[in-house]
Parts: sequence; C-alpha cells; structure tokens
Amino acid sequence: MPFNVPSLELPFFANLLILLVLARLFGEIMERFKQPAMIGEILAGVLLGPTVLNFIHRTEELKVISELGVFLLVIIAGLEIHLDEIVKSMKGRNIVISISAFFIPIVLGYLVGSYFGQDVMSTIFIGLCVAITALPVSIRILMDLGKLNSPVGQKIISVAIFDDVIALTILGILLDIKDVEPTFANITQATIFTVLKLTFFLLIIILTYKMIQKLAQKENFIENQLNNILSFLKGKESLFAVFFVFILIFATITESIGLHFIIGAFFASMLISKELVGEKHLETFHNTTNSMAMGFLAPIFFAGIGLEFQFSSIQNYPLLLAIIAVSFLSKIIGGYIGGRFARLNHKVSLALGIGLNARGIMELVIANIAYKAGIINTEIFSMLVIMGLITTLSTPFLLKRAFKSIDKVA
Repeated sequence: MPFNVPSLELPFFANLLILLVLARLFGEIMERFKQPAMIGEILAGVLLGPTVLNFIHRTEELKVISELGVFLLVIIAGLEIHLDEIVKSMKGRNIVISISAFFIPIVLGYLVGSYFGQDVMSTIFIGLCVAITALPVSIRILMDLGKLNSPVGQKIISVAIFDDVIALTILGILLDIKDVEPTFANITQATIFTVLKLTFFLLIIILTYKMIQKLAQKENFIENQLNNILSFLKGKESLFAVFFVFILIFATITESIGLHFIIGAFFASMLISKELVGEKHLETFHNTTNSMAMGFLAPIFFAGIGLEFQFSSIQNYPLLLAIIAVSFLSKIIGGYIGGRFARLNHKVSLALGIGLNARGIMELVIANIAYKAGIINTEIFSMLVIMGLITTLSTPFLLKRAFKSIDKVA
C-alpha cells in the first residue's frame, strides 16, 4: 500500500526540481557503491510515484523531457559503436556467439510469455527485453573491473553491439505492425512492408557510410570541411548543432517512413567517429551530449520510469519469477553455448555469458517505448523494470568472480 501524502498538485518546475534532486542524490549513492546511477534514479521515481508516496505523477511535460532523454541516451549508445565493429562481430566464430546469445534468450523469453497466456505482442517484447544486452552498462562494468580491453571484455562488447542493433531493428518492425489486425496474412504483409522500409533506410546508411569512407581517404578532408563550417558560424556551440542536425536528418527519415525515431538516431550516431570528424570534435560532442543527458535528461527519464512503475499492478508473481529466472539463465546459457561453439574454454565462455546479462539502459528504453505504444500493460512493464534492475545489479558481482576464476587459471 502506498503512503499517500495529501493530494497537492505542485507547479511543473517544482515537480521537476524535486524529481531531479532526488534522482541525482540516489544516483550518487548508487555510484558510490559501484552501481549504475540509473538504478538510484529509478528508485527515486518509485519513492515519489504511486508505489510509495504517490507524490508526483507523470505529466505530459515530464513525458516530453523523458523523450529527449531517450533520444540522447540512444545517441550516446550509438557513439560507443563503430560500424566496423558490427562487421567484426559478424565475422568468423564471433557470429556464432552473437546469434546464440541473442536468439536463445528471445526464444525462451517468448516461450515463458506464451506459457503464462500473454498475447503475442507482449510475449515478443518479453523475449526482446530478455535478449538485449545494454552496451553502455557493459562498458561501464568492464571499465570498473579493469577488463574492458581484455580478450573476454572485447568479445562481450562485440556481442553486445550485435544484440543492440538486432534488438532495435526488431523493435522498429514491431512498432510498425502493432496496429495491424492480428491475422497471419495481415501480419505477414505488414512485416514484409516494414522490412522493406527498414532495408531502404539501411541502404541509405550504407551509402552514407561508403561516401564518408571515400571522403575520409583524403587526409582530414571531412574534419577540415567541418572546421571551415565552424569558423563561418558565429553562434556558440555550433559543433553541437551541426552534429545534431546530422542525427536529426536520419531520425526524421525513419519517422517519415513510419519507423521509430530512435532507429534513425542510433544508426546516424554510429556514423560519427574520430576518424571522420577528428578526435577533438568527437570528444567535445560526446562530452556535451553526456553532460546534457546524464546531468539532467537521463535522470528525469529513469525517475519517470519509477513514476510509471506500480508494484501493486503485479498480480502474477509466478510470471515475474519466471521472467527473472529466464533472463538470467537464457543469457548466460546463450553466451556459454556460443563461446563453446567458438572453441573458448569453459571459464571464458561462462564469463562471456555472465557479462552479457546486464540489461540496464537499452532494455528499459525498449520497455518504456513498448509501454507508451500500448503494446505491454503496466504489469508487464513493472516486471521488466524489476528484471532490468536485478540483472544489472547482479552482473558486476558475478562477473568479478568469473574473471577471478579465469585469472587463477592464467
């Protein structure tokens, strides 16, 4: 039962102030315990929302700020990825690990949803959220453990990149067919049409990438052109504006053809690399985006998830336990089986599976989008939030032990 405080509608900026201060405070506490700040930010929203105090409600203004938070979080995730690394993750034995670590969880997650009588779209989203690995969270955990550049760390990152790209691609398809009448013929037709639209967009990305590569062969050509543009523009933060225009063009293209804007933002931000624009420009853009996202918009987004979270909506506890269990087992098993097929030893394969188990940011972004689109209900959304928190909290402890085991053998 929530501890309902007297009903008092505070002005928007008062709500924003309380939400931001408490989210940052809880985030700071979590970071001091070597945990992602987003966990504390979500807990701040849970405390202020209907689950506990019922003090702040999710307003339209907060939803708009949350959308901007999603936009920046996806850009940050895209900046961590290079298209060359995606190609690398699909070469040789790496593709076996990537496929195993994604498709075993998505199938098992779907089977759990089906067993508990959920509708088709809900079961697919359960599978999708179980299958994803949050790349930014994985990078942070590996950095904290000092294993980011280790062979196992690099494999975890490579597979996480593959998982994120495939998950966002499937998300685009599902959002496009959600309103289709659920007959086999209609769904098949809508899926084919969406795949064609997605293929068209990916062709634009590939052509842009090829053109960029061609221009990049001329030493510092793009960087020099960018410097010329910036010297011509007199406004402050012109670099930030130029990059954002580039990303918004692709976000607009995906929205125009009926796909979600984060698909365009994600792929466009992957095209921006230090080889393309110069290390200094990339670092400036990354730092500015990171400051805006992590200092203001992301805490509001994650606290907003806490406001939407309603523990009282969870009635089906066996389904909750099954989702948590399958999220742990399927991801670790999927990574382990893939590792063994790729001829990695037992301990390395186990560490690989454990390292892929953190859901965090990307899983919560996908769950939030599905909830806003009306594809999953409040109960399933709340279950997926709990699953994301538990897997993210447990991964650093389990992975630390797995690396210790590997180091002992070495």
